[in-house]
Amino acid sequence: MESTLQHIFNLIIIPEFMLGNFSNGFIVLINCIDWVNKRKLSLVDQILIILAISRIGLIWEILVKWFAVLYYPALFVAATELRLFIFAWVVAYHFSLWLATILSVFYLLKIATFSSPTFLYLQWRVKKVILTILLGSLIFLILNLIQMNTHVQDWIAGYERNTTWNFKTSDFATFIQLTLFTMTMFTVMPFTVALIAFLLLIFSLWKHLQKMQLSFKGHRDPRTRAHINALKTVILFLLLYATFFLSFLISWIAETNQAKLVHAFCQTIGIIYPSIHSFVLILGNSKLRQACLWVAAKVWAIR
Repeated sequence: MESTLQHIFNLIIIPEFMLGNFSNGFIVLINCIDWVNKRKLSLVDQILIILAISRIGLIWEILVKWFAVLYYPALFVAATELRLFIFAWVVAYHFSLWLATILSVFYLLKIATFSSPTFLYLQWRVKKVILTILLGSLIFLILNLIQMNTHVQDWIAGYERNTTWNFKTSDFATFIQLTLFTMTMFTVMPFTVALIAFLLLIFSLWKHLQKMQLSFKGHRDPRTRAHINALKTVILFLLLYATFFLSFLISWIAETNQAKLVHAFCQTIGIIYPSIHSFVLILGNSKLRQACLWVAAKVWAIR
């Protein structure tokens, strides 16, 4: 039974892996072609390119961890390989989360309508705001890497001093707990920022609909549609990321307890976030959506 479920999870995660690479690769390809043709790239397209690249890295990290835990667990004992994997994971995870958060802030500043002088000031300087958030997030990335490096060094030192099975298990459990705490600590702020952007977009839409009551335009109003489209993108990001983070936590705990099936199931669920959310971004962007429809039409015509 266990072997059968494992094969099922393998059959599911491979298509998810291919889907994630396709969706994120499509975003990078279309925007790069547009960049070459027009010799310029909008701010949102720049964010999308870097976000898609980081998610490709995250998807590969998930796949490597998947097969390493199942078929080559000794990989997480060697110091160099463990440090390389942890650092690559932290970098991909950081940019995948922070750039999606920045995208939420971008939608808020571009679409929301508030009369507050502070908001208007930020709205007029949206590029500087985005750049400031991105540079500020690098401070968290550096701190995260330093903290994770400390955990790795402590784990490796402890394992080299005593390689008995009991010590290895208990020490690795401690390492996992510290890793989870560190990742959670550096996740709270960007997720909170995205949540605040979502709530402000809802409030902005409510205020806008109050003003539009007498015009009877409803959803036909362009600004109303822009609010709704932005809200769909942000709420799907929050829901998918929450699912990813919970599956990430459970999978690491399951790995500590050597529950391979639970770990496999959580990894299968977790890879949905960097794969499916990119399709949401494609459908929410007119240029990417048109390019996707054109490709789909060409493929259908060939068939």
